[in-house]
Amino acid sequence: MSDPQDETATPDVMQAIAIPAAQAAGAQGDQEESITQPAKLLRIASMVRELLEQTRQASLDEPGRKRLADIYQRAVGELSEVLSADLREELGALAPPVEGVPTEAELRVAQAQLVGWLEGLFHGIQAAMFAQQAAAQAQFQELQRRGLMAQNPTPGQGDDQSPDGRRAGQYL
Repeated sequence: MSDPQDETATPDVMQAIAIPAAQAAGAQGDQEESITQPAKLLRIASMVRELLEQTRQASLDEPGRKRLADIYQRAVGELSEVLSADLREELGALAPPVEGVPTEAELRVAQAQLVGWLEGLFHGIQAAMFAQQAAAQAQFQELQRRGLMAQNPTPGQGDDQSPDGRRAGQYL
């Protein structure tokens, strides 16, 4: 006899469902855009948003604007490290380097642009997660349907039926 602990340790095996070619092509396109360190991305995004709020509330002198420009450049650099090549290129085009000592208005615009891009990125991530969840749910429902079909065959598929469609019982 087998050990009962061995039976509980064995994971359930599920049958794979083929993904149509159109979905597979879309999934490959989504995989190009990736984030390697989501927690770092969130921390930087929160920091940039807070900096934008602070610059709206306070007037900055030249050293403060220079410091904020340095922080902005470092944040863009750090973000670039956690993004895939295509997202890094997009970020570079939308968040160009701030040169010299920018004015308050230039800093606000640059930060607002970066915050807007990050929010768009987050919305894209949410949409991708929703699509993955919907696809997984559809696969799960298909597996359930297939399992129920195997357990409860439709009338007319069994060999214990009489020609008039009634099931033959134990008694004649």
